[in-house]
This record gives sequence, C-alpha cells and structure tokens, in this order.
Amino acid sequence: MLQPTGMAVLARMGLAEEVAAHGARIDALLGLEEHGRTALDAPYARLGAPGVFGIGIHRASLFQVLYDAVNAAGIAVETSREVASSTVEHGQRHLVFADGKRSPGHDMVIDASGWASRIAQGEQHGLLPYGALWASLPVTRADPVAWNLLEQRYRRASQMVGVLPIGSRGSGQPEEVAFFWSLRGQDLDRWRAAPLERWKDEVRALWPETHFLLDRITSHDQLTYARYAHRTARRPGGDRLIRIGDAWHSASPQLGQGANMALLDAWGIAQALRQAHSINEATSLARRWRGDHVQLYQAVTAAFTPMFQSDAPMWPWLRDRVMAPMSKLPPVARLQASLMSGLFGWPLPVLGLDLPDYSALASAIASRAAALDQSYSPTTRQTSLPDAS
Repeated sequence: MLQPTGMAVLARMGLAEEVAAHGARIDALLGLEEHGRTALDAPYARLGAPGVFGIGIHRASLFQVLYDAVNAAGIAVETSREVASSTVEHGQRHLVFADGKRSPGHDMVIDASGWASRIAQGEQHGLLPYGALWASLPVTRADPVAWNLLEQRYRRASQMVGVLPIGSRGSGQPEEVAFFWSLRGQDLDRWRAAPLERWKDEVRALWPETHFLLDRITSHDQLTYARYAHRTARRPGGDRLIRIGDAWHSASPQLGQGANMALLDAWGIAQALRQAHSINEATSLARRWRGDHVQLYQAVTAAFTPMFQSDAPMWPWLRDRVMAPMSKLPPVARLQASLMSGLFGWPLPVLGLDLPDYSALASAIASRAAALDQSYSPTTRQTSLPDAS
C-alpha cells in the first residue's frame, strides 16, 4: 500500500503519476469477522481531505520506477555482493563483504537492507510469531473483485485472508491482486507438507467468494512466505551511517506503512544532507526529524497487531466488540483514517512535504484502466460510508 505520506515523497521526486499509473486506487479497508460482523471499516474519505485515496501496487512496479530514476540520474549500481558488516577507517565508511573483501571508502552508508540487516549486528530480535503467505494473481474485469477495496476476513485473530488490488506491472500485463493468508512461522513446514486442497478448504470456509482466486493457485510454490519482525534499532545511525525503513524500524504490516515510512526516511536524509554542514550532522538531523513519527507508529502498530494476528481470544473480542463500534463515532473515525493514511503525527510539514495532487493521480490510474477491456464493469462493494466506494 502506498499511503499519502509515501506518495507525497514520490510527488516531490516527480514520480507520483508514473507510480500511480501502475497501481490500483484503494478507497477503503474493509474487514469482516467469520460471522459477517464488521471488524474494520476505514474509508479514506473520513480523513476530511477531498479526493485522498491509497494505492495498491506490486512492489516490483514501485521498484522499477525508482530503479529507472536511479539509472536516469547516472547513479552506479553494483550487484552480486553479500554485505556482512561495515567499518569506519580514516574518516570513511567501508562495506565488508562475506568473502572478506571491502568496498572503497564512502562518505556515508545508508542501510536500507531490511529488518534482517547484516549491518545492524546484534539486533536480530523481535521476530513475530505470525507471518503471511502471499501470491500475486492475475484477474480480469469479469472477476468479482472489489477493485477499490483492501478486503480481509478474520477467524478470531489466528486466521486472516485478504485481497488487495495491485494494478498492472506494465503494458500488456494483466491486472493483479495480492492474495494473503496469515500463518504462524512454526506452522510453515506443516503447511508445505500438507495437500494444497486441505489449505484451500480452510480458506473457502472463511471466505467462500475467493474460490476463483484459489483455483488459480495450483502449487505451494506460487505462495511466498513473508516473516515480520517488530524491532526499532537501538542506534538508528552512527559515524557516517544511517538506517532507513525496516533496517531502522520494522513492524508488522497491519497498518500498511512499510514502504511509506522508508520513503519518508529517505526524503529526510536527502533534505538533511542539503542543509547540514557535515555528514554526521545530517544523520543526526534526519533522525531528529523522523524520530517522533517512527516512535509513534512503532507503538501504534505494536498495539494493533495482536488484534489481527495472535492466538489470544481477548484481542479479537476487543477489536470486534469495542474498537469496531467506536470507529463509527466521527472523532474516532477520523483518527482511524489518520492512522491508516500515515498522517497521524503530522509527518509531512517537518520534512517540507505536502499532499500530492490526487486529481492527477486519479487521472493516471483512470488512463490505465481505460486501456482495459471495458465490456465489464468493475465490481465495487459498499462500506458503511456512501463515498467509500
């Protein structure tokens, strides 16, 4: 999910419309528990900012747009190296590779290598018990997909299945959805060893309408298991070093903030480098600009995760019986939308960012959609607010 925060960064880079053209417009998040009770109903319309929406996109599409921009800027990229650590010598930082060789000295290293970063040695903790199986599946306009929603179904908090439209990876490529299923890490080997149909029966029992997607999964290998960790690096930076994204602050994906937080971090260090008088002053400034927002979302995500991925019965009861009814109250509804969009805590002004032009983004998405077979009308599903779909 690309939220308004991440899109604000991409807009300042001149890439927002190109990214949006690959993605799908998401107007709301809708989650139902196994008996049909609404557990999550979060339209972006509740933000009070006209026209704002999220964008579902395949991570390969986002990567390609950014990678093309790197190449266009003439930035050298070196691959096929396994980084083991880094060290500072004579005022420059070197990468140390697994084969014992070292990189040339650099003025600065930015660690964007995720929660399992080798550079953040000694901090490999916080692995969460639940991860998720993911598959990107082709869909057509004839399929009963809620094209504008991230939809989820829950059995307590121990089972969750979700479908997120993610647009198209390029010209001539099909529309796709991301299909995901919560699974404890300790159960992964058991899932791989069991017949695939047994798992499909579990999914159908929870959400029968996904049968057409399940029919397109014919092998365990079509699903990739993603592990998650909740960890904030004790030292987000050092001498000529700063961590961004999950290398600094990893969390479960319940609020859909991962890529957006990383984009904000990257923008923060870029701005700090323009203003500071030294590399280490820039890293310190960037950490200060981003620190409050990072701590806030780490705390909120830690609080929300057990409601959607845990074994304890209390958390889903609290989600369905307390949080869901409260979210219909206008002040709580707006707070929920602010949290979901990444805008809680006002992260944009401190970085000199504004909301992107959503009319232009909507046009970019509509232009791609117009190229599809228009003989079918997209299926939408109504949430509790009329303007959510």
